[in-house]
Amino acid sequence: MGKWLRWSWRLLLACLATWLLLALVLWLFLRGSLAQLDGELPASGLTADVTALRDALGVPTVSGSNRLDVTYATGYLHAQERYFQMDLMRRVAAGELAGLIGEAALESDREHRFHRFRARAASTLAALPEADRQLLQRYAAGVNAGLSALRARPFEYGLLRTQPAPWQPADSLLVVWAMYFDLQGHQERRELARGWLKAHTTAEQLAYLLPESSSQDAPLDTPDIVSPPTATPAQAPAWLGLPVPGKQAGLALRSAVGSNNWALAGSRSTHGSAIVANDMHLGLRLPHIWYRAVLQYPDEQGQTRRIAGVTLPGAPLVVAGSNGKVAWGFTNSYGDYLDLIEVERDPSQRLRIKTAAGWETARVHTETLQVKDGTAVTMQIAEGSQGPLREVEGRWYAVRWIAHQPGAVNLNLRQMEGVADLAAAQAVAHSAGMPAQNMVAGDAAGHIGWTIAGTLPGREALPQASFPYPIAAGLSWQGRLSPRDYPRLNDPASGQLWTANSRPLGGELYRRMGDGGADLGARARQIRDGLTALGKGNELAAYGLALDDRALYLAGWRERALDVLDQGATATRPQRAEFRRLLKEGWTGRASVDSVGYRLTRAYLYALYAELFGGLDAQLGALEPGADFDLANPRWPVVVARLLDERPAGWLKERDWRGLELAAIDRAITELTAGGRPLSEASWGQRNTSRIAHPFVKLLPALKPWLAAPADAFAGDEHMPRVAGPAFGASQRMVVAPGQEAQGIFNMPGGQSGHPLSPFFLAGHAAWVKGEATPFLPGPAQHTLRFVPK
Repeated sequence: MGKWLRWSWRLLLACLATWLLLALVLWLFLRGSLAQLDGELPASGLTADVTALRDALGVPTVSGSNRLDVTYATGYLHAQERYFQMDLMRRVAAGELAGLIGEAALESDREHRFHRFRARAASTLAALPEADRQLLQRYAAGVNAGLSALRARPFEYGLLRTQPAPWQPADSLLVVWAMYFDLQGHQERRELARGWLKAHTTAEQLAYLLPESSSQDAPLDTPDIVSPPTATPAQAPAWLGLPVPGKQAGLALRSAVGSNNWALAGSRSTHGSAIVANDMHLGLRLPHIWYRAVLQYPDEQGQTRRIAGVTLPGAPLVVAGSNGKVAWGFTNSYGDYLDLIEVERDPSQRLRIKTAAGWETARVHTETLQVKDGTAVTMQIAEGSQGPLREVEGRWYAVRWIAHQPGAVNLNLRQMEGVADLAAAQAVAHSAGMPAQNMVAGDAAGHIGWTIAGTLPGREALPQASFPYPIAAGLSWQGRLSPRDYPRLNDPASGQLWTANSRPLGGELYRRMGDGGADLGARARQIRDGLTALGKGNELAAYGLALDDRALYLAGWRERALDVLDQGATATRPQRAEFRRLLKEGWTGRASVDSVGYRLTRAYLYALYAELFGGLDAQLGALEPGADFDLANPRWPVVVARLLDERPAGWLKERDWRGLELAAIDRAITELTAGGRPLSEASWGQRNTSRIAHPFVKLLPALKPWLAAPADAFAGDEHMPRVAGPAFGASQRMVVAPGQEAQGIFNMPGGQSGHPLSPFFLAGHAAWVKGEATPFLPGPAQHTLRFVPK
């Protein structure tokens, strides 16, 4: 027995030693991929020293004698802190993910490779001005130097058992195309969904159920949008109210629209400079999409140029921020930037297609998709003069997307670094090669303006604004809109501007953008009214609007639910009675984490969606994965409200409108009490809890304690300025006046580094969760990294 015990202890100690050794090796490997924060680094190609001073949050101030030297250092920092993120973005754009993570990414690769952005990046790079190519070359040199200087490859590649591929100048262009997918990638599904609806709905029903505007819209050029009244059709379309197949559906619809920006003119600020605020809302993950930085170098006159804001790792420029004379920020414009053009194919020659100009022969591109630990897959892409060709239910379409056009991607946005006033900033915006965005800008003289930054289709107006599907051959836009024809609005008499992903204009100029899924407008209205109530203010007052979580729009839906839950509806139904009690007693008037009444109200609204459109969504999803009525018509809540107000006879099968509302409440109760949970515990915070994590957490859940942010409950939701979801929300909150940057405000989720052992991995995240007004500019330097010429 004693001998057995001795050997058991020896075996146990040997196992323990082995585990400790493995843990030590893993720890040393992880430590080896940490960024260098201090010291002196010899660098090829520099003309003079460059310094990178990091503050306590890891925010660098990069200073050099010229822009190319600063670009090299910026690439070095990006690579050391965020290389895996950069790699994912270029692979997403090019359709090359499977080569890194395996067969699970093949479907995504097929969808994205269809657009052949790798080939487009190569031709775009060759056509760039020499100065821009030099910038990308110096950035790539810095990236590869930063990657090579790590003592171990970034930890993600160790877990994947692979090596990172070097960065190429064209990869920075692919990073911009990745943002096209993020910001406009829904438009093809939207076109298909609206095309199906057009084919299965009368014109009168379409006008009623898919309006171009609503009473919630708050455009910049008019107080409201007054649309001609539409008659209530005598009959409903056959798809309305179809039963929902399978499990309950409708309560967890995406809350993925949320960017805001606004500005106060100098006449409305306490210091005379314009104040620009911006909170771009995106999917949230670790590492975070933005990397904060300050870039400093002398201008042509020898004066120090300082640009502060957010950079996108993979690209060598500041995306949004301030240069000391002009500040600028963006929201997604949701214009109509993609058409599906039906083409006729010759049955005897499948590559022969008919366009407005006559018959032509499509080109065929053979693409090879690499698969990690698997066999490479080839796909063939046919492309005509209008774009790549795809088949849907036996019909062929050319996909004409503005992202395919020459000039869709360029480096012109970097010219914002040197603009001195609003007019110059807007001129840069109109030539920028990027997804079309609402740009709100202001200058140190107090001027403010709105325009579209990025690539707009070359058209005067849409031939059919509501339903441009399928576009007849020859009716689609041609090329890029001339900068002189871009819509803009400057220095309004009110001294304020705002955008929130909704329709920004009420007049005919909006036709040049078109409606590509613009938001309802309630959020924009709340921002507009908040600015008006603000009067004259400073940065802190302007920042307060970003945290506005008042449920002004959903308050009306709460009243509707209370009205239907009368004595007759609750007398013999205790859960309905409890629902009513909590609507009354658990309502805070906000999307606050403790509000049960808010969550019940929201559940009721989305259950109405499920009752009316859930069956339709099943059909649209079968047509194209991800297509649904919400995508086809983000204004559906105002349509549902009109239906409940008018209660048209004969529209519902086997029940009346009151029965529909009660069915929605019962659906909400079923969902909220799943698993035996009491209805009284269904607070908004219980549902709206953070799920911000590194992508590896899905592959290796055991890593969650090290690769995820805390599970904080978030206040805020859609249809209010403080949009927040479990993995969606403000990617940054910025308020800054050009020339007054020291008074500016900034916070963002996550941190500067993507490395879990870095002190900057979640540095500043807690301030973002709490909405603290932390400084826009970096604090005192804690670390100094110096690049010196070899």
